[in-house]
Formats: sequence, C-alpha cells, structure tokens
Amino acid sequence: MAKYEQEVREILEAIGGEENVDKATHCVTRLRFALKDESIVDTDKLEAISLVKGSFSTNGQFQVIIGQGTVDQVYRDIVELTDIGESSKSDVKDASAKKMNPFQKAVKTLADIFIPILPAIVTAGLLLGLNNLLTGPDIFFDGASIVDVYPQWAGIAEMIFIIANAAFAFLPALIGWSAVRRFGGSDLLGIVLGLILVHPDLLSAWSYADAQQSGDVPTWNLFGLSVEAIGYQGQVLPVLFASLLLAKLELWLRSKTPDSIQLLVVAPVALLVTGFVTFIVIGPITFALGNGITSLFTWLFDVMPAVGGLAYGLLYAPLVVTGMHHAFLAVDLQLTGAGDGTFLWPILALSNIAQGAAALAMLFVSRNENVKGVAGTSSVSAFLGVTEPAMFGVNIRFKFPFICAIIGSAIAATFISNNNVLANSVGVGGIPGIFSIQPGAWLEFAIGMVIVLVIPFVLTLAYGRTVARGQFK
Repeated sequence: MAKYEQEVREILEAIGGEENVDKATHCVTRLRFALKDESIVDTDKLEAISLVKGSFSTNGQFQVIIGQGTVDQVYRDIVELTDIGESSKSDVKDASAKKMNPFQKAVKTLADIFIPILPAIVTAGLLLGLNNLLTGPDIFFDGASIVDVYPQWAGIAEMIFIIANAAFAFLPALIGWSAVRRFGGSDLLGIVLGLILVHPDLLSAWSYADAQQSGDVPTWNLFGLSVEAIGYQGQVLPVLFASLLLAKLELWLRSKTPDSIQLLVVAPVALLVTGFVTFIVIGPITFALGNGITSLFTWLFDVMPAVGGLAYGLLYAPLVVTGMHHAFLAVDLQLTGAGDGTFLWPILALSNIAQGAAALAMLFVSRNENVKGVAGTSSVSAFLGVTEPAMFGVNIRFKFPFICAIIGSAIAATFISNNNVLANSVGVGGIPGIFSIQPGAWLEFAIGMVIVLVIPFVLTLAYGRTVARGQFK
C-alpha cells in the first residue's frame, strides 16, 4: 500500500496531472520531472503540501524538493499509483534536453562532462590543502613551515602532494574519460587519448613558455610540415574537442566495419587519426584559445580586481539558477592547471556560504514549521558546499533572502579579489573550502567568510522582520 498516496496525488495535481509528466526520476533529495508544459504548474499549491520543501525549474527539468530518505518512498508511490513508470536520470535528462535551446544544450553538455570528475578534483583539492598545512610558511611558525621546522615530515608532505596532484597532472585523462563517454564513444579510449596528450616524451605545457622564449620547442617534421611536440597538461579545451572527434569517429567506424575485424580497425584507426588531427590542428588552436581565455580573466582580476570580484560575486548565484555556472568550472580547471591558482573558485565558496547564512536567518523569520525545518537543514548543507536546498527550497522561494545573499557575496568577493585571494585547486565549496586557499591568503578569506556569514544573515533577518513581516503571519 502506498505510504504517501494523498501527498502524491496532491503533487501530481499541482504539476498539471499525470498526463503532464513525460518522464520522472529522483535524486538524493528531489523528484525530477520532465514536464510537457511547465506553465500550468501551480507552484503555490505545490509548496503548500506538507511533504514539499520547495520547487524549481532548471535545465528543462522541474524539480520538487522532498528530503533525503522520504523522496525514495514518494517516488516508489508515484510509480505504484500511476502509469508514469520508472525512468533513469539520463532518461529524464534526454527528455528535458528536447526543450532546450542550443546554448542551454552546450552548458548541459559541459555539466555532464565535468560533474562526474568533480569527486576526484575536490578530493585532490582537500589533500592539497593538507599539503599546504605542512609546507606553507608563516602558518604555525614565523617565516617557516612545519616541514622546515620538522624535516622528518618532508617525506609525508611529498607523498601527500603526489597523491593530491595526480588528478591535476593527468586532468586530460579524466576529462577524456568523461567527455568521450558523454559523446557516445568508449570511455577507455577517452582515457588513452588523455594520457597521449600528457605523454612524458612531449614537452610539458608548463615548460612551453620558457622553451618558446629560448627557441627550444621540439618539433616533428611531417612531410615538410613542422608540428610542435608539446603536451597539454592542465589544459581543458584540447581534450574536449579531441574527445568529440574521437567519439564521432569511433561511432562512424563501428557502423562501417564488419564485427569480425572491429577490434583490429576501430580503436587503432580512431586513435591514430584523432591523435594526428589533435597535434596538428585541434591542439595548437585550442591551446591558444584556452590561454587567451585564461589571460582575459587574469587581466581583469589583475587590472580591476574589485570590478571582477564584484561582477562574479553578483552573478554567481543567478548563474547557478540557470545552470550556466558549470561553464566556469572549465575556466577554474584551466586556471589551476596553469599552476598559479584560481581567483574564481574562492568567490564560489563564499557565495555558497552566503546562501546558507540567508537560509539560516529564515529559521528565525518564518513562523511556518515546515519552512523552519527546511531553512535549518539546508543552511548546514550550504555551509558544507551544497546550496540547492537552501537556494531553491528557501531563498528563491521568498526572493529577499536570495537578494540579501547576493549582496553579501558581492561585498565579500570584492574584498577577497582586492586582496588577491587564490585557491590552489577546486575544493569543497563552503566553509571547509579554506583548506584549498593558498596559505598566505587564509586571513583575508576568513574575513570574507565573516562577511558572507554576517551580512546576508543580518539583512535577511532585518528585512524579514520589518518590510516582509506580513508574509509570515
């Protein structure tokens, strides 16, 4: 017997009925619907249901926040009580993608590629933070690090660095695996492609500028054509475009090659052709393009750090709403791959904390027990780097907390950008993110955290108890 039969029927009625649902699935906390017509959804009626903690639409999906654990049973009840049937996340994504414009599809593609490799990148960021504690000067001792004072820790620090840095040293292999799989090819070939681009016999991308200046860049002579024999360590664009070519070429070869000789033909030909095209055409063009994008952002934050920080601090949370924030992950990885650190990711971390602080204030503003429960739990989640429950379940729902969070984020972003706060890597996008910040900027980042904890909380509390108090009677 369905445990939440009444609530399920109310949810379906609010979203336009069973006939308005194309596909349905769920994640850890949310029901995910690909709806035929989102305009007929009655959001107020939906969010008045006791089980529902919020709703939002993104990337062509309408998502209803239920909560961890409960959402599993609610989804099972939907399947049992209706003819909607079970669907996987990819089924819902495919159904939702049909309603996207080309730009939205491109952003979604980037998200599909980068999200699967995030655990490896975030883990590497946390471990690099641990390495920072051991090797960073002026953290525990004036002018010296733990390793300087206690040399017996040097071997441990070195080993931690190697373990942490592997994800960045072989970043093209991670991207190649995820990208080729996303484009429909064999993910194993994607890994091989990525490893080809960082082969130790190639000139490292990190040494390219010096070699170019001294005129020592190695080259291949291909029938009179001079091709630079350089690797693409820390680069994002070369492996992305090469992966697209590899996947499409592999699929085409599979369709034209008899099954009996596919093993001898498909992978060797696909890799060989892709390798040649990448080193001759794709690599040089995208290498220059990637460095150009990096230089543009670096120039902005060097010349006008306050403007750059303010703009990104203002825009990051709205970008999350549209899903476009995933596009900037590629820029973050490009910046960290260059070896100097990223100035964008610290702003992301502070924006997440700001959303949590605004949601926490709603715990004291609202008189609705359901809202209080969501505000309390979602604020903790945001402080630890997961903002969707706070943003969509509370802040955007009441609008003014979202705006207050953006104000706090913009002020803090301006401050840390002016003080050249950099992260060595992408890490946990919340309070624990301080461990990914370069040690010399911990104080400034900590001040930024205080700003995004205090300003959004105070503004939300003050506005909610004065101007918006009528909403909570």
